[in-house]
Amino acid sequence: MIHRLQRGLVPAKPHTVLRVDGELAFEHCFTRRGFEAAYTIMYHRRAPHWVQEEEDLGPHPGWAEPEWDGALRRRHFLSANLPQGGEPFTSRCLVLANSDLGVWVARPDRDDATLASNADGDELVFIQEGSGRVQTPLGVVPFTAGDYVFVPRAMAQRWRLDGPGLFLVLEARSGLDVPHQFRTPSGQLRMDAPYTHRDFVEPAWPEGGPSALGAPRDQLVMRHGRLSRLRWANDPFDLVGWDGQVWPFAFPIRAYQPKTGMVHLPPTTHITFAGGGFVVCSFVPRLVDWHPAAIPCPYPHSSVDCDEAIFYVGGNFTSRRGVGPASVTLHPVGVPHGPHPGRYEGSIGTTRTEELAVMFDTFSPLLPTRHARSVEDPAYSQSWIGGSDGGVIE
Repeated sequence: MIHRLQRGLVPAKPHTVLRVDGELAFEHCFTRRGFEAAYTIMYHRRAPHWVQEEEDLGPHPGWAEPEWDGALRRRHFLSANLPQGGEPFTSRCLVLANSDLGVWVARPDRDDATLASNADGDELVFIQEGSGRVQTPLGVVPFTAGDYVFVPRAMAQRWRLDGPGLFLVLEARSGLDVPHQFRTPSGQLRMDAPYTHRDFVEPAWPEGGPSALGAPRDQLVMRHGRLSRLRWANDPFDLVGWDGQVWPFAFPIRAYQPKTGMVHLPPTTHITFAGGGFVVCSFVPRLVDWHPAAIPCPYPHSSVDCDEAIFYVGGNFTSRRGVGPASVTLHPVGVPHGPHPGRYEGSIGTTRTEELAVMFDTFSPLLPTRHARSVEDPAYSQSWIGGSDGGVIE
């Protein structure tokens, strides 16, 4: 989805013979939007589609029904208070959702025991805490705190951790890509885009190929929020090569190059990724507005077509009070929102912000689940009355 890559052995043309050690390799096409969008072609030593066993495991342990649950209000969820422990794929909890986006939080403390894949959407995982690597049939993607990690829909993955972590998982049910306005007609990232091709960390091809990773034969597949266990007849990582444009990557949030202006620019200038019905924005340390009369703190606003949610990462949260790392705020359509008391006027003369945050705006309502309600701060909606502490510059 960023640019084409090639690893290992591939034939001169797709859909033609490739023999490895005298044996015919199996071509495996991994395609988007049927056969009309980006794709990757993998070459396996053995048939990649033979399933020995399948088992229905029921709903994902962290899945919960999103629902409207009362009065319209601004909301604050303390996601760092969700239960800790478990594997990255099975320990995550769904906290907010609509038809385009599922928002999960995971606090794992061990490796995935099996392979896993999400057939409900692409995954964009923000690493709040922790480090490690994601093993896939296309190679290994290292990650550390402050990285986004992208894994395409239905691609096998196995997370290996260096220690406990805290992850924000954005399940892009309508897909995820680089916004079209950042591309040239030929697909290259524009020179005025907020990042470059060099910023995206490509999967590393292991010595001996992915088969050297010793991938499990069991794989958990999530579809419609339910898990199935599949046992493959052959090693699903037995690739000898691949090429294409669909591959997992890491992107450090601090590699984002924000635009600034003489006066406050709208949050659309921070768009990093886009899906159908939603965008993902990155707020990073930067210089702020330099007009002598500029007010760097965001003006109160009513975004009447979208719900706005922010995951707070670190730094100085200049327009909110009472939020900290891993806080999630949700400001729904119908309620104006903006800085807390004292923050608007207090920002005058500011020259820089050190904030880090991930924002996701959706055009369909984001509804909380029981997991979100279990860690909700009930006082947040009334926190604009009095006080002078603060939160994020949008």
